Amino acid sequence: MKTRAALKKKANIALISQIEPKKVEEALNDSSWVQAMQEELDQFSKNQVWKLIPKPENVSVIGTKWVFRNKLNEDGKVIRNRARLVAQGYSQQEGVDYDETFALVARLESIRIILAHTSFKGFRLFQMDVKSAFLNGFIEEEVFVK
Repeated sequence: MKTRAALKKKANIALISQIEPKKVEEALNDSSWVQAMQEELDQFSKNQVWKLIPKPENVSVIGTKWVFRNKLNEDGKVIRNRARLVAQGYSQQEGVDYDETFALVARLESIRIILAHTSFKGFRLFQMDVKSAFLNGFIEEEVFVK
C-alpha cells in the first residue's frame, strides 16, 4: 500500500512520463509506459485472470487495446502512469455473446450516508486507491480474447 506522502516523495522521479501515448508503438518507446504495461499484465497473472490457449475454430474472439492515462495529484501534477488492457466490447452482440450487462458503481446517496454516519460516530475515514479491481464472481460462458 502506498500513501500520498510516499507518492509525493517519488513524484520527481524521471520514470514518470508527462505525455499520454495514443498508440502502443509510442508507449513501447518509453520505459515508464512499458513498466506501467508490465504492472497491468502482472496483475492479470497474479489474479489468474486468463489461460493462454491456441485459438479454437469457429468462436467469436474479442480484441483488446491498451489505454494510457496519467494519474494526477491534487495539484494537477503527474504522479503515475497507468496502462489498462481493455476489451473491445463493440465486437460483441447482445443476445449472442452476452445476455446482460452490469457495472458496479457507488451511488452518491450511499457515499453521503457513509460520510454522515462516520461523522456522527466520530470515526476516522480513509480514502484509498485500488491499483487493480477484478470482479469476484465467476462467469459460466467461455470468453476468448486476443
